[in-house]
Amino acid sequence: MEFVDIILISASALRLAVPVLLAAMGGLYAESSGVVDIGLEGKMLFGAFAAGTCAALTGDAWLGLLGGVSVAITIASAQAFASITLRGNQIVIGLAVNILASGLTAFLGIAWFQRGGQTPSLDGAARFGSITFPFVEQISAVPVLGLIYRDVLSNQTVLTYFALAAVLITWVVLYRTRYGLRIRACGDKPEAVDSAGISVAGLRYSTMAINGALCGLAGAYLALVQGGAFFRDMTAGQGYMALAALIFGNWRPGRVFAACIVFAFADALQGRLQGTALASFEIPVQLIQAVPYLLTILLLAGIVGKAEGPAAAGKPYIKGER
Repeated sequence: MEFVDIILISASALRLAVPVLLAAMGGLYAESSGVVDIGLEGKMLFGAFAAGTCAALTGDAWLGLLGGVSVAITIASAQAFASITLRGNQIVIGLAVNILASGLTAFLGIAWFQRGGQTPSLDGAARFGSITFPFVEQISAVPVLGLIYRDVLSNQTVLTYFALAAVLITWVVLYRTRYGLRIRACGDKPEAVDSAGISVAGLRYSTMAINGALCGLAGAYLALVQGGAFFRDMTAGQGYMALAALIFGNWRPGRVFAACIVFAFADALQGRLQGTALASFEIPVQLIQAVPYLLTILLLAGIVGKAEGPAAAGKPYIKGER
C-alpha cells in the first residue's frame, strides 16, 4: 500500500468516524451521569429521518439539521422520563427506542414519500458541502504535510469539524467545569450530589438533552452528508459501535475518540479491500464488509471485565435511599 493510499484511507476514515464519534460523545454525557444508553442507534435513526425529511421539504440543510436535532432531543427526553422519573429498566427502554426507530421511520417514509422508506434525494443547498481551506494548492506541493492538509484536514464538512471540537469540548466540560464534576459525581455517587442540594434527576435530564442533540447531529450527518437522503436502517449498527467505543475507551473522551478512529479506519479499509484477491483466492465481499464489526467484537472481548464505568450507571436513584 502506497503512502497516498494511506492518506486517502485516513481522509475516508475521518468522514466515516463522524456519526460514531458524535453518538459516542452523546452517550458519554448520559452514562457519566448514571444513565445507561443502549438507544444511541435509535436516536441516530430518528435524527437521520427527521433531517432528511426536513431538508427534502425545505431544500435547506440547516433546517434539516435543526429538525434532526429537535426530534432526537424529544426522543431522548421521553427516554429520560421513562428511565429517570418512572425508574424503568434503562437497557430495556434503550432497546425499545431502537426497535421503535427502525419500524416507525420506515413506516413514515413509506407513508409520506412512497419510496420504500427512503426520503427524496438531496442536492444543492439541501446537503452540506465540503469546506476547502485557504492555500490548498500551494501547501499541497509540500511533501507529506501537503497531502495531509489537502486530503485529510481540508475538504471536510462543518459537521466533521464540529465532531472533532465536540471531543475537546466534552473533555473540558467533564473535567474542567463544576457542571462536569457534578455529572461525574452523579454517575458515581448520586446520594452525595443529592446531599449537596443538587437535583440528581435534573442533572440526568440535562445530560440526556445533550445526548439527544449529539445523536441528532450524528443522524443528520448520515442523511445530509453521507447518504444524500434517508434510507431505511441507514445507521447499520453505528449506534452500537459508538456504545462499544465508550466501553473500549473506558468512558474517557480522548480514548473514546481513538476507538472511534480505529473502527472508522477499519471501515474505510474494508471499502478499499473490496474486489481484491489474495493469491488466487478472491476475498468474499461479505467477509470484508464484516471487518469493522469483527474488530469491534475482538476489541471488546479483550477488555471485558477490565473496563470500569460509572459506579451508579443503570441504577435509578430514589431520594433518601442509600
